[in-house]
Amino acid sequence: MAWEDRTPFEAIARQFGLSEPQVITLMRRELKQSSFRLWRARVTGRITKHVTRRPAEMNDGGRHTACLGQPARPR
Repeated sequence: MAWEDRTPFEAIARQFGLSEPQVITLMRRELKQSSFRLWRARVTGRITKHVTRRPAEMNDGGRHTACLGQPARPR
């Protein structure tokens, strides 16, 4: 969820209980150094990563949820 640009840190906190600094630490630990740098450059200052700074039309309710062990929906 953190890798995706439109998923706000608040949605990650709500679903997984991780604060923004904890997400950054997790990403630093799990990504290659170059990938982490690219992600941080992309996320830093991005309005879509914070609910309070997003345009109202981007807040569409339950869009930002992860599948937690549920089977994938058939296409």
